[in-house]
Amino acid sequence: MRAAAIQLNATDDFDRNLATADRLVRDAAARGAELVALPEKWTVLGGREQMTAGAQTLDGPAISWARSVAAELGIDLLAGSLFEREPGAEKGSNTSVHVGPDGQLRAVYRKIHLFDVEVDGAVYAESATEDPGDESVVTELAGGARLGLSVCFDLRFPELYRILALRGAQLLAVPAAFTLPTTRDHWEILIRARAIENQCFVIAPNQVGEHPGGLRSGGRSMIVDPWGLILATAPDAEVAILADLDLRQQEQIRRRLPTLARRRPSAYAWDEVVAGAA
Repeated sequence: MRAAAIQLNATDDFDRNLATADRLVRDAAARGAELVALPEKWTVLGGREQMTAGAQTLDGPAISWARSVAAELGIDLLAGSLFEREPGAEKGSNTSVHVGPDGQLRAVYRKIHLFDVEVDGAVYAESATEDPGDESVVTELAGGARLGLSVCFDLRFPELYRILALRGAQLLAVPAAFTLPTTRDHWEILIRARAIENQCFVIAPNQVGEHPGGLRSGGRSMIVDPWGLILATAPDAEVAILADLDLRQQEQIRRRLPTLARRRPSAYAWDEVVAGAA
């Protein structure tokens, strides 16, 4: 199976972002990609006002395009994430959408862990405009492989990915807009860790460069195999990277090093730990 990760430098100009996404998705499909993944907030990326102004519903132009191009090209398309806002809602959601080769919505995932942090003196507060999701999502691709969905900051919460793997995920998607400092110091380590500990392929399309509102993303989009080896990584440009995913190799890794099968949930005392931490 051939997969692609699309790296973008999104702005507050939706038409410009859409044109670039369309060009790179078509390029990936022409090179044989069966699964193509866009990064986080590929529709609009900027400050709080720009994000709010660029919000869309799931029947808006972004997902309408995703459904159309997926059907035209016959691919599974992960429409990264967009700022979703229903009419009348006080806040929106950071929403990832899987569209199948028939142009139908196969899955919708709303980011569970919101980015409320301070990085290098800059304060980020996604919860000011977004509500978190509360459901993990695994979806099935056209060829039968199972894809676990996540978005950006989720990458720092290993329990989510373990749940996705135990629910049958063979691939994990991490569309992101990782900041420049955290991409530099944490991005590769976290992606490879999630791949190794869950013995999954990880497809991680990231934003790159400067965005409106003083935001900067670190790029280095990558595709990693279940052994933790990097199959493809992106230069500092808007580009599609591709890799062939050998699902038989994954089966062998899981059989020879059966960490998922050797779990001992009864020994983890999870309830007691959580109660004590609270």
